[in-house]
Amino acid sequence: MKNQIKTVLLLAVLSAFFLMIGYSLGGETGIAYALIMSVVMNVAAYWFSDKIVLAMHRAQPIEAGHSSGVYAMVQEIAERARLPMPKVYLIPDWTPNAFATGRNPNHAVVAVTEGILKILDQRELRGVLAHEISHVQNRDILISTIVAAVASAIMYLSHMLRWVGFMGTRRNEGQGRGGIHPLVMIFTIVLAPLVATLIQTAISRTREFMADESGAHISEDPEALASALEKISDPALINKIKRGDLLNHMQPAFAHLYIVNHFSGEALMSLFSTHPPVKERVRRLRALSRQEA
Repeated sequence: MKNQIKTVLLLAVLSAFFLMIGYSLGGETGIAYALIMSVVMNVAAYWFSDKIVLAMHRAQPIEAGHSSGVYAMVQEIAERARLPMPKVYLIPDWTPNAFATGRNPNHAVVAVTEGILKILDQRELRGVLAHEISHVQNRDILISTIVAAVASAIMYLSHMLRWVGFMGTRRNEGQGRGGIHPLVMIFTIVLAPLVATLIQTAISRTREFMADESGAHISEDPEALASALEKISDPALINKIKRGDLLNHMQPAFAHLYIVNHFSGEALMSLFSTHPPVKERVRRLRALSRQEA
């Protein structure tokens, strides 16, 4: 409940921020233009997200009876969560990771890499799959699309203002009759995209905490996910990935979907990270495990 409230509050702040900037720049017309552009782009991404992500990762479907046991685990967890059975895919990549996508529970996809199957035992893998199915249950793809739409609208307003400021300067030769206060212009061009990004990543981190917690409740095994997170974020493993010792076709553009973001080191997992620090996630999961013991 705490993470849900935080998500709503952050989204409200982001939306208010967008409306304030849009109205100060172009009134209702400025707001409408930026919002329409961003909604068109992000709705298209939302509607076709599963196909785009699977194609980019060269994913192959897994059917019932697959030797990995992943299909059976997903089926069991989906039943426990009272969700339709998602499609299940295997990614030919040695980077240990997993993700869920799809525009709603009836079109959901859960994908795992070959690498994660190699390093996790069955209990840990089940914990990871419960986390991913929780993203489906919590409608995180929809929420992230809404957040991205508002954030990208702010980016559009920022770019619009650069042109407005440039043309106003050309017309008025520095006489300050462009119609926009210089402080508003500076704030929007420089700080607005930064603030939008900070709020967007804060919402993403909140949803990861929420998926950890709800996934642990579905699996009834918080320790399994905690142990899995420690294994797939091991510094020695991450160094191998960065050196190119492992086959790695994972895409930085989709890092926000992954259960662990291998593209940023622990030192960078701060305000701009799409994921909370793994140590904090593990700490919370083990605290939850102690409460349920």
